[in-house]
Amino acid sequence: MTVKDKLAGAKTRMAAFAKASPDMFDGFAKVSKAATRAGSFSAAQKELIATALAVAKGCDDCILYHVDAARRHGADESALLEALEVAVEMGGGPAVMYAAKALEVYREL
Repeated sequence: MTVKDKLAGAKTRMAAFAKASPDMFDGFAKVSKAATRAGSFSAAQKELIATALAVAKGCDDCILYHVDAARRHGADESALLEALEVAVEMGGGPAVMYAAKALEVYREL
């Protein structure tokens, strides 16, 4: 399965959950939109922060979603690598493994 297929699967699962729990998901969508809106940090930078957190927390689907969003907002690979370095600092050995996944996702998208 390609990274793009995995991303599509994650989005499909999220859409199914949103349909099953629309009130909760509407609230979450508002939080997400507010959190990633450009301000002092650009939208790309905010998505890189989210990617670093996804790496440190070990969430495969979050990595797919936020790396894709960071790319769409114009983040380049060197910016991703800097965010991944911070994730590894904060997450230790397991974050190294998830950082490698995030880089793979970026390169395959």
